Amino acid sequence: MRLKQTLTTAARDLLVNGLLSSPLVPESQRWRALRAAGINASPSTIAGRAFFGGTDISIGRGSFINYDAFLDGSAAITIGARVQFGPGVMVITGSHHIAGPQERAGANYALPVVIGDGCWIGARAVILPGVTIGPGCVIAAGAVVSADCERNSVYAGVPARRKRGLEDDDADAAEALT
Repeated sequence: MRLKQTLTTAARDLLVNGLLSSPLVPESQRWRALRAAGINASPSTIAGRAFFGGTDISIGRGSFINYDAFLDGSAAITIGARVQFGPGVMVITGSHHIAGPQERAGANYALPVVIGDGCWIGARAVILPGVTIGPGCVIAAGAVVSADCERNSVYAGVPARRKRGLEDDDADAAEALT
C-alpha cells in the first residue's frame, strides 16, 4: 500500500509540477489543467514553474500566481479572488516542532493558510503555517508573515508588521513600503 501511495504521489508531482508547470501549457489555461489534476482552481493566470505540494489548494477567480511560487500543501491553502502573487512567493503550511539537541527538527505539524480576496503578495514573501491574511492586504516583498494580518493593511519586514491601514479606495500603498 505504501509503494502504491508513493508512486501515485510521484506521478501526480510529475504531472502537476513538471508537465503542467512547463511553457507547453499557456498561463491563461493552466488553471484548467490544474483543476483536472485535482486542484480547486477558478479561472486565473498561473505562471510556469509554480510548485503545488498537494491538492487541498483553492485559487479564486481572477488571481495571478507568478513564476516560482511554492504552495506547500501539507494543509489547506485558500487563495481568494483577485489575489496577485509576485515572483517566488512561498506559502508554507507544514513545519516541525523544535525537539532535543540530537535532532532539533521534531514532530511534523501542518496548519492551513488563508489569503483573502484582493490581496497583493510581493516578490519572495513567505507566509508561514496557520496564517490568515485579511482581504485587501498588501504584503511587501521579502516579508515573512508569521501571524494573522488585519484586512486592508500594509505589512512589511521580518517578521512582518503592520505599517498602516488602507482605505477601501486607497490606490497607492507604495509609499508605505519605502
